[in-house]
Amino acid sequence: MWPWLIGSGAVVLVAVAGLAIPLANAWRRRELKHALQLFRLRREMLEARFFDVARGLGKPRGLRWVECDWQNGVTFARDKQTGLLTAFVAVNIRFEAIEGGEMEDVAAVSTIRDAAAVFHYRDGVWGTGGRALFNMNPQDAVRQLSAQFSPIAALAPAAR
Repeated sequence: MWPWLIGSGAVVLVAVAGLAIPLANAWRRRELKHALQLFRLRREMLEARFFDVARGLGKPRGLRWVECDWQNGVTFARDKQTGLLTAFVAVNIRFEAIEGGEMEDVAAVSTIRDAAAVFHYRDGVWGTGGRALFNMNPQDAVRQLSAQFSPIAALAPAAR
């Protein structure tokens, strides 16, 4: 009788494992779809939050954030180690020198900078730490950070 119980227990475990993997994959695809929809819905608010946070960081030193001109380009990627979903958004950033600062006489201060703004999706909420990756577009950012991120190509939301 023991061999029969052990054998049937093994069959049940294999069946449960066979169902668990497809269910976990379906749940992950559903969560990703929801996250991308939420990003589309909240993008304008996230952009405003990014500007406020980035402006408050005091970087680059000697410069004041004046304006962010948001572009349509967005590339989504997943952190290979943590699984954290990340959005890299194309933005053109304009600065001005802080009066009396070391950048005041630098002609290049007024040059508009291309960057990829970084947003993260954690616990059902999109947020930002105000991080900008300068001199690169979203695709370049993911490519340069390929050791850390895997791109999510097929599910990127439509341009706004």
